Amino acid sequence: MNEKKSTDHIPVREKIGYAMGDAASCFYWVTFSTFLMYFYTDVYGLSAAAVGTMFGVSRLWNSVNDPIMGILADRTKSRHGKFRPWLLWMALPMVILGIATFTTPDFGARGKLVYAYVIYNLMMMGYTAINIPYSALMGVLTSNPQERTTLASFRFAGAFTGGLIINAFLLKLVHATGGGNEATGWQRAMGIFGVIAAGLFLIAFFTTKERVQPPKQQKSSLKSDMKDLFTNVPWLVIQGVAIVFLIGFAIRNSTALYYFKYFAADEGGMKFLWFNVDSHADYITLFLTLGAIGSLTGTLMTPIFTKFMGKKLSFIILGCISASLTFFYYILPANALVPIFGLQVLISFLMGPMSPIIWSIYTDCADFSEWKNNRRATGLVMSASTFAQGLGWTIAGVASGWLLQGFGYVANQDQTPLTIKGILLMMSIIPAVLLLLGMIIMAFYPLNEKKMKAIELDLLERRAGE
Repeated sequence: MNEKKSTDHIPVREKIGYAMGDAASCFYWVTFSTFLMYFYTDVYGLSAAAVGTMFGVSRLWNSVNDPIMGILADRTKSRHGKFRPWLLWMALPMVILGIATFTTPDFGARGKLVYAYVIYNLMMMGYTAINIPYSALMGVLTSNPQERTTLASFRFAGAFTGGLIINAFLLKLVHATGGGNEATGWQRAMGIFGVIAAGLFLIAFFTTKERVQPPKQQKSSLKSDMKDLFTNVPWLVIQGVAIVFLIGFAIRNSTALYYFKYFAADEGGMKFLWFNVDSHADYITLFLTLGAIGSLTGTLMTPIFTKFMGKKLSFIILGCISASLTFFYYILPANALVPIFGLQVLISFLMGPMSPIIWSIYTDCADFSEWKNNRRATGLVMSASTFAQGLGWTIAGVASGWLLQGFGYVANQDQTPLTIKGILLMMSIIPAVLLLLGMIIMAFYPLNEKKMKAIELDLLERRAGE
């Protein structure tokens, strides 16, 4: 009974502290997924195809690196636990690597490409080293599935708040600190956000506590861990969902800057509240900021959706509606700004709960594995899950670069009708189809709330018996 009390409830203060870690992560994740393609093509000076290839090579390695980090985290022993110490150890290196990633060196074309490959790989390895343990930490803060859903909601409220800050202020900070030099502005802006992120990671470190421990008789065995993982049917299904979901999401996000720079705008500009919106940077900032507000609001509604419909049905319904609305971006005219921004808010609101639901399901998969095999490897489950995220991001990065190149994109030039059509496809039909595919795969997910409650009670009895 004491075990149940100690692992069921998490204080609100700790939930907020944990959420700060994902706000910090999103200072990097949102910057990379939304702005990095644009930075490399229109500021740094690489071709879209070169960037797409680099993303593919680098992220493929990072996808392999994710499970390695999970295995390492599972075997970490310190007075602070298995996963929390990595937030402390990696906070400062992330600041340095973030600045280096958005530095444009005075090299020739080949030297700049080599520099980009080296630094981007190091940056992503650093991100893995802090984000994998952070994600795994959610699985050991509590053993209660519903409490984890609430915790995931707090986590992604932090994530979308971090994304909101980046979307609302990054381009303005680049302009304000660059002194007319966009390359300098990106470097300085990333330095400022990196320092803030380091502080948020440290808050997450100091305010959380690891409670759920592996079975006492468990011995470390990589072979057994891998066997348990790849016979975990619920985990395999949710991996497929996450891959296609993220591909669609990332393609749309990385295309948004091109969409406003080369297509969607009103020649006379527009007024939003007390702000004048009259440049492509203003349009994309407003678009992304409204999306982040919608996502944050939707995330806060996650416990309500899952309470009445369950995780699986909530995910499928929200995903199908979001995909249907995304199709409309293909037919909206360039000056239809009210529906362009309105749809962004609505789609973001509907997709807001989907990320916390996925990550809550990952922790359920870790419980299912322990219940089935009497072994727990939270770090491996979460890192291998991040592998799916990384693989989806890899495919999206390669696809975005090569699709732009295939549609004839040339940076900082007037685009051809074919290129504009390609940008519209990447904003609408392509991500919508991928999202619908993810919902089809999700229909095969086998765990429901009744099953997870039985698993939770059984695991609590086992732990109490130990």
